[in-house]
Amino acid sequence: MSSERSTLITARPPGLVDVLDRILDKGLVIAVDIKVSLANVELLTLQIRLLVCSIDKAEQIGLNWWRYDTNLTTRAERAEAENVELRERLSELEQEIRKLAAANVAAVSREQIVTTRRVARKGKGKRRDT
Repeated sequence: MSSERSTLITARPPGLVDVLDRILDKGLVIAVDIKVSLANVELLTLQIRLLVCSIDKAEQIGLNWWRYDTNLTTRAERAEAENVELRERLSELEQEIRKLAAANVAAVSREQIVTTRRVARKGKGKRRDT
């Protein structure tokens, strides 16, 4: 009777836990392409790719985007603080560039004035000689 019982146990269909265990262990890929057309004119195309597997399996196949997603990691606050700091630094650098550009324009203007005066003086000297 125990052999009949063991046969019945092994012959039963897999339960939900068995199915989930197998899916997470091996992985499951679902690919869906939906195209909506009207009078042979394609209006909308949806391509959906779904991968269901365990984290270990995902890492084995090279997927680890959740490690770097700022919405999913504790690094989000640190990244946001760094982002704010970098924006402030960028703003400071832009202000410094504006100051340097203004100083350069002022220096060029003064140089032009000095050059114009020199040319004018030379011109007056030539007129007196003639």
